[in-house]
Amino acid sequence: MQQTLTTTDFHFPGQESLYHGKVRDVYDINGTTLVMVATDRISAFDVVLPKGIPFKGQVLNQIAAYFLDATADEIPNWKLATPDPMVTVGRRCEGFRVEMIIRGYLTGSAWREYAAGAREICGVKLPDGMRENERFPHPIITPTTKADAGHDQNISREEIIAQGIVSAEDYEVMERYTYKLFEIGTRMAAEKGLILVDTKYEFGKLADKVILIDEIHTPDSSRYFYADGYQERFEKGEPQRQLSKEFVRQWLIENGFMGQPGQQVPEMTDEICRSISERYIELYEHVTGRKFEPADSTDLDRRIETNVLDCLANLKN
Repeated sequence: MQQTLTTTDFHFPGQESLYHGKVRDVYDINGTTLVMVATDRISAFDVVLPKGIPFKGQVLNQIAAYFLDATADEIPNWKLATPDPMVTVGRRCEGFRVEMIIRGYLTGSAWREYAAGAREICGVKLPDGMRENERFPHPIITPTTKADAGHDQNISREEIIAQGIVSAEDYEVMERYTYKLFEIGTRMAAEKGLILVDTKYEFGKLADKVILIDEIHTPDSSRYFYADGYQERFEKGEPQRQLSKEFVRQWLIENGFMGQPGQQVPEMTDEICRSISERYIELYEHVTGRKFEPADSTDLDRRIETNVLDCLANLKN
């Protein structure tokens, strides 16, 4: 097995804080710049699993950079540089405590709620008679509150504004950006023979401007179906061929784990970790149209530290 990066504890010049997320470690430099390290950690059901996945951090970081660059002319974002295959450096924004989840198809957690009888999600009413993996007439936005720990909670547009989590003016911008990003992502996926099924976006405020932050269109934040065979599988009620983290969730469910108290994460063998890594690499190559070039992982800490220090020195100059 390749070396994996599951924890970081760097000390960069001007460093004011370090935040360990489920997957990313975020370093605040002088209160103006963020160094975001995409580790090889993997989470599901809001639980960080016990083993890292080889090259997962590189895949996530490089897919996110690819889409941030591709959408920058349409939607302003936080990215300044990608000094290392696992690192993005960008502008520090005040993040909104909301994740903008947009769905083009009824699947995943939304389908599980629908199948259990729900006909409204996050204030969005859903018609009777829909089937799993069916396309919505128009994409729907189903926001969640962004939790530091534990499960994110579904919330409606009206509740977000009424509770003052986001102002009505800023929410309108986030909503407009979300639809536009999904439109671009859908078009780019279609060019590669894929369907962008659902995804999430996060936004922050830089001065008085709403900015796209974090990752976009990666397998951790998005679900893709293969376009070829979608209709036939849907009509037969068969599972779709997909590129996403959903296969990890399904493996966990099949082995009795859904993040509930008392449940144990099934053993993550080297074979399981390797197969997850291969799926991530497959998705990278499909969504970008580029061959994956694995970076040297013999001393990940030293490589990352050197590349980030060089980047910060150049930004300072």
